Parts: sequence; structure tokens; C-alpha cells
Amino acid sequence: MSGVSDSLERIRDDVVVCRACPRLVNWREQVAREKVARFADQEYWGRPVPGWGDPDAAILILGLAPAAHGGNRTGRIFTGDRSGDFLFASLHRTGFANQPTSISVDDGLRVEGMYIAAVNRCAPPANKPTPEERDRCLSYLEREISVFMRLKVIVALGALAWDGGLRALGALGHGVKPRPRFGHLAEVRVGPFVLVGCFHPSQQNTFTGKLTPAMLDQVFDRARELAGR
Repeated sequence: MSGVSDSLERIRDDVVVCRACPRLVNWREQVAREKVARFADQEYWGRPVPGWGDPDAAILILGLAPAAHGGNRTGRIFTGDRSGDFLFASLHRTGFANQPTSISVDDGLRVEGMYIAAVNRCAPPANKPTPEERDRCLSYLEREISVFMRLKVIVALGALAWDGGLRALGALGHGVKPRPRFGHLAEVRVGPFVLVGCFHPSQQNTFTGKLTPAMLDQVFDRARELAGR
């Protein structure tokens, strides 16, 4: 898979130096300077956060954007925040990750058969990128999807990731009408891929029971079934 790895590395190199969205550049760098008390002794990444995972992935996990004090701090998506804690505990239970925690880029975490990315690569204020910021960033996702030789399933974490996934696939020539609605465990065939919806593992959803560990495990068990792995 050296060709895939090389292509992903080139995409990563382009992502981490991107300054296309002035509002997001200002915000991510401000957060990295000011920090929060609990991480005051840490050096923040403060740049766009690239995708990461297995070059032989059959499943893509798609989030919305890095968290201000998660991925924007650690440099890896879903790393160092409560959403990541919930997500990787499930990936470990379902056999995709070698450990149940995601703390830092050098914590030894590995995923098998899976790649993890986001619609937007910079942490946005209030976790809300504008439509223009979303669209500027989608080319990275389009490039990633095009690189994988065995990709079959895209798991969208939340409605905005679902929308971003549909937009990226549409730009690659895989449109679908009528536009499918997001829902937990919703499935839609889009060209050669299956898009699967999942409630986002945010504290708002996990603390209220809208998304439980069993519900998240069910999503990844289904993704494995669809991917034939």
C-alpha cells in the first residue's frame, strides 16, 4: 500500500499548512496561544488537523471538525477530548482499535481497516464552520476518498458530517436524489460506497443517553458487515 500511503502523506502535507479560511486561522491560533487552565503547560498544535489511520481502510469515519482543545491541541482528530474517549472505547470493543483511549499522537493508538477524518480540518468557533469554510475544505476529503483502493463504507458522525460526505461524494460524481435524510443507522448507497449515519459522540448526546455505548457499537458492527471485513 505504499502508493496509497504516499498519496495520503501528500494530502497531509497540504492540509497542515492550509490558511484558506482567515476566520478559522485566527481562531485556531488564538486558542493555541490562550489555551485553557487544565492544558496550560502543553504546547498546542494550532494548525489544521489531517486525517489518519490505515492506508488499507475499507471504512472511513467522518467527523465535522477538530475540537478546540482536542484535535487543535493534540494534532490528531478525536484525540484528547470526551468525544474521542467515547469513540475509541467503542472502536476497541468492536475490534478496530488496539486500545480504548486516544490521548496524544504518540500514545501507541492504531486502527485497522479504518481511516478517520473530518469535513473541516480547523477547529471552528462554536463548532460551527460556515458553508463557505466547509466548501473550501472539502477538496481534502475528496482527495482522500479517491486514494483508497478498498474503501466501501463512510460512517458520518452527525448531520453535518453526513451532509459533508454527500457533498464530497457528489463532487466525485456519485450524486444521489432525492437527498437522503440523516438518521442514526440510516444507510444510503452512493455510487460504490455506503454512507451510514451515526449520532455524534458529543457530551450533549452521550450524557443524555441519545447515544449509548451499545448504539455506537452497533454502528461499527454494521460498518464491518457492509465492508465485508
